Amino acid sequence: MTVAPPVAALRPTAVAVALALAVLTALPSASWAQATPASAVARFDIPAGPLDQALVRFAQQAGVSLSLDASRVAGLHSGGLRGSHGVDDGFALLLRGTGLRAAPAAGGYVLAPATAAANPAGDPAATAAATLATVTVSAEADGATTEGTGAYTARSTSLATRLPLAPRETPQSISVITRQRLDDQGLTQLTDVVQQTPGLTLAQAGNAGSDSSPIYARGFQVDNYLVDGVRLVDSNYTDIFQTFDTALVDRVEVLRGASGLLNGIGSPGAAINLVRKRPTASFQANVRGELGSWSHRRGELDVSGPLNAAGTLRGRLVAAKQDNASYIDRLHEKKDVLYGVLEADVGPDTLLHAGLSWQRFDATGHARGGLPAYFSDGSRAVWDVSASAAPPWATSHREYSSLFGGVEHHFSPDWSLKATVARSFNAYDEVIGYASNGNPDRLTGAGVGLWAGRWAATPRQDAADVQVNGRFNLLGRQHDLVFGATAVRTAYFAPAYTNWRHAGWDPSIPNIYLWNGLSPLEPYNPQVGTDDSDERLNSAYGTVRFKPLDGVAVLLGARVTDWRRQQRSQSWISTSLTTTDRRERGVVTPYAAVTWDFARDWTAYASYTDIFKPQNYKTPTGDQIDPQTGASREFGIKGSVLDDRLNLSAAVFESKQDNLAVSIPNTFAPDGSQAYRAVSGTRTRGFEMEASGELRPGWQLSAGFSRNMTRDRDGQRLLTHVAQNNFKLATSWRMAGVGNGLTVGGAVRWQSGIYTDDLGPARNQRFEQAAYAVVDLMLKYPFTPQLSATLNVFNAFDKRYYNTTGNSYWGAPRQLRLGVEARF
Repeated sequence: MTVAPPVAALRPTAVAVALALAVLTALPSASWAQATPASAVARFDIPAGPLDQALVRFAQQAGVSLSLDASRVAGLHSGGLRGSHGVDDGFALLLRGTGLRAAPAAGGYVLAPATAAANPAGDPAATAAATLATVTVSAEADGATTEGTGAYTARSTSLATRLPLAPRETPQSISVITRQRLDDQGLTQLTDVVQQTPGLTLAQAGNAGSDSSPIYARGFQVDNYLVDGVRLVDSNYTDIFQTFDTALVDRVEVLRGASGLLNGIGSPGAAINLVRKRPTASFQANVRGELGSWSHRRGELDVSGPLNAAGTLRGRLVAAKQDNASYIDRLHEKKDVLYGVLEADVGPDTLLHAGLSWQRFDATGHARGGLPAYFSDGSRAVWDVSASAAPPWATSHREYSSLFGGVEHHFSPDWSLKATVARSFNAYDEVIGYASNGNPDRLTGAGVGLWAGRWAATPRQDAADVQVNGRFNLLGRQHDLVFGATAVRTAYFAPAYTNWRHAGWDPSIPNIYLWNGLSPLEPYNPQVGTDDSDERLNSAYGTVRFKPLDGVAVLLGARVTDWRRQQRSQSWISTSLTTTDRRERGVVTPYAAVTWDFARDWTAYASYTDIFKPQNYKTPTGDQIDPQTGASREFGIKGSVLDDRLNLSAAVFESKQDNLAVSIPNTFAPDGSQAYRAVSGTRTRGFEMEASGELRPGWQLSAGFSRNMTRDRDGQRLLTHVAQNNFKLATSWRMAGVGNGLTVGGAVRWQSGIYTDDLGPARNQRFEQAAYAVVDLMLKYPFTPQLSATLNVFNAFDKRYYNTTGNSYWGAPRQLRLGVEARF
């Protein structure tokens, strides 16, 4: 393996451009002009699982038909297959040790005994083919990758237990937003995905990516973000990940409930994993342009395929650029995305990959909140949907880049090793200004001022993860095992500024009715100190999946975690230096679950895990809240019907926790951050139901309903600004008989009412938002197999609603986007 130069010596943007040029110039047009024939060597990625499923997936990816008798392979397990192989070689590896072989037959392959000799009376394969039912298989992606499947569900995921399992085998609630859904619904940003994901709620009180727009699941704020299964650790400001663009994503996996086995630390709400696209074995390319309401303009380029004639070296390049205004006055956003990855087979059992991603997000007229919700006399203030709380000088700049690489090696069909390393660079600089300070006089418009401040930092994260996945025999049965270790370090470098009040600066707005954002000017706010931190997370984990009986699996796992966070704050004004050193050592997070296949297509499960989460929330006095602790339980039923094309699930859950951080409205810590109070003895209960997949050929569906209730030890409801009930539905139907295949689709998201108490000038008002539903529509028409157009209508009925309670920040009104895509 070639050793790369020190990452610190490379500019991420320069590296991205260099890799992009290398990929583009290396693509041999001859090898991309045609697909690799099924008989040639090709790359396969077959996950471990039942042998019959592995054989079918291999045949799908190889583009050949296969005849098999299900009774011959019943109960047999496959270790999967990865790397470049010919069809005969691939079948031989999958069937090794089974006493079976894949024999060529007319039009495909059939299973036959490995010791069978030539039949004197004729071809034994032909004889087998006459007695076995033929399974005709068309090309399809592997169970984890969703690109190219056209499906609204995935066949495999390892997010919950680190074991590659089908959704039905996974003893927790998981939703997968596939590439097809991202394209159909026009979900280009992580917050767009969140709004369409069952069980997640975006309590948006400010512009995209603002720290005042938390994501909730099961009554807890979501702060577990992962890329390709590696957690992004930054206890200072996890909201910076909300503006992640999805152009480079194959799918978004959401694990609801406690994820201690996955992360080591974290709340029992949810973990969001963004899985990046990988190079394809054959050439594909697409260019997309999009225009829409409020001067929305977006362009995307995605090119992928082999870089040599043998197909052992592959590359992919993704680029996107977006420029748009907004329904909110003065808000303007720009986004740039560049992603490149190389993948190489260095042998039949070893795969290397390396790449980089870079994203930039810029916004002007960026507001952390909306205009005041109450007049000075206590009555409600209702503003235009387009009314902005931001002056033009309020800006947000974010940049995220990552260099990553990894190796996958298969020691045998049953055992494999996977190791990944990544260095991520973040940079953000946000000049804060928003007119939410005070309550205006109903007649004169006086009494409102700006909150102003600034925060910036350049976090850098180094992460490494290694895991071994395999299978072993015990008491005559095969069982699954995965174990590994993770090390993450985040260095956080931040200048300190003065927040909210500034010497010699008048924040007042003379008349909010006539305000155009031009005054007051940006306050003089020089750097007054530094706030740096060093956060380290080291852990080891393991999960074993025992199968003591047919149809029964017992999962036992644990993660042992060492966590440390050192902070250093220095004031240049008072010359004071404050240091803190918080650490937790040897924290064990257990995991236990059992699954029972009580019918052919149905599985019942129960799971348990502990909760441990260090917190960076502060009280009004500036003290940090102690780590959150507790336990989480979940019971459910899952089904996989219609030949595994449709996944169904229903679950009930309960989480008990101490030191739950609850925000205190309009209250700040001494450093200007939101203030919280710690509540112990809290309990969250609820249930969820979800269906995703294909109801009939061409008809895709994803639907989910969730209900959760969080109460304190006295039974009082907490988090009243988060909806207790949510329903989300997305569907599309391809009508093959209409023209070249018209696709119609839509989405509905409904939530119950929310409220916040103790608001208004006298702190005695309740801000309520009644239950509401938002409907989106979609039309897609292919003019030719290579050229298509898509029309998305968001909030088709122009529903008017508040995103959250507390200030007057409206949800987006009706919006149209028209996209044209060319594929090659």
